[in-house]
Amino acid sequence: MDREIRGIETAQNKVKIQLKQLAAKNDIKNCKMLAKEIVRSNKQKDRLFTSKARLNSIRMQLQHQLATLKISGTLQKSTEIMKLSNSLMKLPELNKTMSEMSKEMMKAGIMSEMVEDAIDTLDEDEDELEEEAEAEVQNVLFDITDGKLGQMGSVGTKLPQSTQQNQLTEEEDLEDVERMQAQLNGLLQS
Repeated sequence: MDREIRGIETAQNKVKIQLKQLAAKNDIKNCKMLAKEIVRSNKQKDRLFTSKARLNSIRMQLQHQLATLKISGTLQKSTEIMKLSNSLMKLPELNKTMSEMSKEMMKAGIMSEMVEDAIDTLDEDEDELEEEAEAEVQNVLFDITDGKLGQMGSVGTKLPQSTQQNQLTEEEDLEDVERMQAQLNGLLQS
């Protein structure tokens, strides 16, 4: 994966050089196409980094499980080792150690779920990235061509909602809560 990432970075540098040459010739159509290619390669690099992190996490979990299996197998094979273990370590200490090990394994599972959720969120956000990609293309064109092509990002024009609307929403929410509470009280009294 590192080799692929380096390959993408090398290709990006070549595309940037071509982009500067086309910008000097004022070839906007091809410049936009190359800028889109840079944005796509950035996304691909991000996906590769995510995959690399996921693979490292899986590798660490497998190593942990292998170590656990080795310990388990060794303890099952020899009763002498069990006797020595019992004489060296008291049962409450062993229970405490196993409890801590269980907590760590649970943390690893939760972390794995969080990584999967983050990756799912990234996949869902791809639809929204088209507009962002176009803006990024414009910014890349602007940066690489020193302002000849593309345009800087625009300033947002949305203003915050008025406090009157917020108060109306809060009042409606309060009325809903009061109505639900009255229904609940009616059910409890029945």
